[in-house]
Amino acid sequence: MQILSTPIPGVSLIQPAVFTDDRGLFWETFNEARYRAVPGLPETFVQDNTSRSHQHVLRGLHFQHKHPQGKLVSVIRGAIFDVAVDIRHDSPTLGRWFGVTLSEHNHTQCWLPPGMAHGFVVLSEIADVVYKCTDYYHPEDEGCLKWDDTELGIQWPVSTPQISAKDALGLSWQQWLRQYGLTTGE
Repeated sequence: MQILSTPIPGVSLIQPAVFTDDRGLFWETFNEARYRAVPGLPETFVQDNTSRSHQHVLRGLHFQHKHPQGKLVSVIRGAIFDVAVDIRHDSPTLGRWFGVTLSEHNHTQCWLPPGMAHGFVVLSEIADVVYKCTDYYHPEDEGCLKWDDTELGIQWPVSTPQISAKDALGLSWQQWLRQYGLTTGE
């Protein structure tokens, strides 16, 4: 297993060992003992989620206010462009984003610590995304950032994604900052 850091402290990419032969392949998507080496990864996950989406569907940028979830994201079918936006109030990278392609072919996983807004867009015909969460989903606590906010400047590989009506109502970065009485220091 290889662990790679990213420009956002705490966000890591994990490249697990994948064993292939003429029958197919095998890889451990999580092993508590091995994954202890990932900086900030908790010993316990409380919820596993699976999402199936079609090409050009964009989900996000989701977060929870009082119950932030850390997420270990994997793709078991297809490919996505996965995005994390740092919304940790005391972070030196507040408001910065990181994106990476996760796919069934590269087997790369992304660890997002609590305090990230998370979203992805599907690059393949269909994608099955599996993620382990450090806290339960609390619908009353959820929030969403506007996926195409120009101030965040996320370089999505799809210009006209399909989004939900709920995600279309996401907060701009400036609205989110005002909600918490924050500035980016610029």
